[in-house]
Amino acid sequence: MGVEIRPATINGENQSESVNIGAPVVLGLQPFALVDHIAKVDWSLLSQIPGERGGSFPVAVEELKYILNELNAHILPSTDNESILKTIAGGSVANTIRGLAAGFGISSGIIGACGEDEEGKLFMSNMGFYKVDLSRLRLKNGTTAQCVCLVDEVGNRTMRPCLSGSVKVQADELKREDFKGSKWLVLRYAILNVEVIKVAIKIAKEEGLFVSLDLASFEMVRKFKSPLIELLESGNIDLCFANEDEATELLRGEEKADPDAALEYLAKYCKWAVVTLAQNGCIAKHEKEFVRVPAIGEAKVTDATGAGDLFASGFLYGLVRGLSLEECCRVGSCSGGSVIRSLGGEVTPENWQWMYKQMQTNGLQLPEPSKSSVVT
Repeated sequence: MGVEIRPATINGENQSESVNIGAPVVLGLQPFALVDHIAKVDWSLLSQIPGERGGSFPVAVEELKYILNELNAHILPSTDNESILKTIAGGSVANTIRGLAAGFGISSGIIGACGEDEEGKLFMSNMGFYKVDLSRLRLKNGTTAQCVCLVDEVGNRTMRPCLSGSVKVQADELKREDFKGSKWLVLRYAILNVEVIKVAIKIAKEEGLFVSLDLASFEMVRKFKSPLIELLESGNIDLCFANEDEATELLRGEEKADPDAALEYLAKYCKWAVVTLAQNGCIAKHEKEFVRVPAIGEAKVTDATGAGDLFASGFLYGLVRGLSLEECCRVGSCSGGSVIRSLGGEVTPENWQWMYKQMQTNGLQLPEPSKSSVVT
């Protein structure tokens, strides 16, 4: 694959000139820019997909094409006016970064690469719309990665990303200037990105950034646990997010393998450790402080895609604003609850307003209206 690297542009504007006024407070590293195809489907399609339901694990190009070809025959009819198939900028880190910029007004940027194809243009347009800094996003000759997000009748999602042959940021392309002046680096664990992650962490720590890591999926934890343990026990991860399935998988084989035990393990190596428990809220620990926070707001699960990503947006907002551990969890619960009310990992303006109402009702610090990208 021929490669040409240059700054991303939107409508001909160089993002390093048009958006990057000062370093973003929060940077996300997503080596592969990714476009999500999200649809509600019946069980018969899910039974044909390799891997376990509810997880996220890479598939080959042929498998991606097969799933996309089968979608129309298995899409469930919409019960409201919402689209039955959405195609948007995706990826866990992108969801978190977009949420921080769009709903919380925190200056955010992304490090990664996308191809000069329609998917690449869509990724840049979608992220740029929410004022995400794209000056660290490299444009390369080649294709942009894609992911199919299959949502069942009760809102559970099964994700199958296809990264084969897609462009990505390599470890040796990372520059100190990418990180200088920022406060947080947001990462998601993935075996294909381990070397990039290690180099990014090294530079980030040298530049004084805090590092956040999401454990990605129970499948990823199960199949590639050793490199993950090495990352966690390095002492360079300041904040770790895990859902209850990932937390249990992390300690599988130990005498006690449950979310509480996993939280204790993570807290030994990370300043902040958080385990989300779906409708049961979350547990978190910072040094000797432990909190258990229930879910906020009525449960209305249309699609669980992005729930953990947007929880991270709210929690990071809390840390940036100097909120207490419990308040960070409560904001995270509000933002995580906002995204599950519609299809995909992008929160709608109506659901941001739902989140602000929940935050106000619960006495939580609201973002400054002038900084939010939400259209009201």
